[in-house]
Amino acid sequence: MRRYLYSEAFAAIAGAALARATGDGRYAIESIRFFDVFLRPFRDPNCIPPKTDPNTRPMNGIGHFMICMATAQELRVNLGDPIVDGRSCTEWIDWCIENIEKDFYKPDIKVLMETVGPNGEVLDHFDGRQLNPGHAIECAWFILHESRHRGNAKYREMGLEILNWMWDRGWDSEYGGLYYFRDVFGLPVQEYWHDMKFWWPHCEAIIATSLASIMTDDPKYASWHQQVHQWSFRNFGDPEHGEWYGYLHRDGRVSNSLKGSL
Repeated sequence: MRRYLYSEAFAAIAGAALARATGDGRYAIESIRFFDVFLRPFRDPNCIPPKTDPNTRPMNGIGHFMICMATAQELRVNLGDPIVDGRSCTEWIDWCIENIEKDFYKPDIKVLMETVGPNGEVLDHFDGRQLNPGHAIECAWFILHESRHRGNAKYREMGLEILNWMWDRGWDSEYGGLYYFRDVFGLPVQEYWHDMKFWWPHCEAIIATSLASIMTDDPKYASWHQQVHQWSFRNFGDPEHGEWYGYLHRDGRVSNSLKGSL
């Protein structure tokens, strides 16, 4: 039994794009149906078995809010802000950002948390303290995208702050690249691959820094973009056959030569 509905979100995004490209309304209907399925856990938190026992370790993750926001943004681009489960896509985006700001966004310690307690509290155990800088930078990208779309100054400030905080926490100043996991208080991280460099967080950082540079004209973001772009293509790229390797050691050496694993 799957614990996630991200496949439905991606199917919704693809269906919306296909509807716009072909003009075939059937794909729009399917897209909205998939998005409605993705929203099910917000209506009924017990519809999918939880990852951990909520009686002993109650936790709330940021992922579903982020992907809800991104999915709603893509449906709005392609389908014209449809109503899904009682809210327009724009209203879903605002709802997601409100929840992220309320529970995960922590200006007092300059961090975007990955997991929090039921009331947004920082949980002082391995899972609660664990950060994924690339994932948080992806969230910054989505919020900056919304700010740019609507001219929303509050979202602009929030997105830039998240990018600043998580770049500072995530960029490896010795070897370059983004650490996969960090601890919010600088304590040891449980996962032994915490200091490896994975392909996808670098994609998120390339996009987020580019967007921040375009939106602000701040040379800092242009510099960060150059840093992560050059490091990524130099280390992940296969100069002989093209494409990227997925997983590197901390110093940028290839850990696994697969190009198409999970």
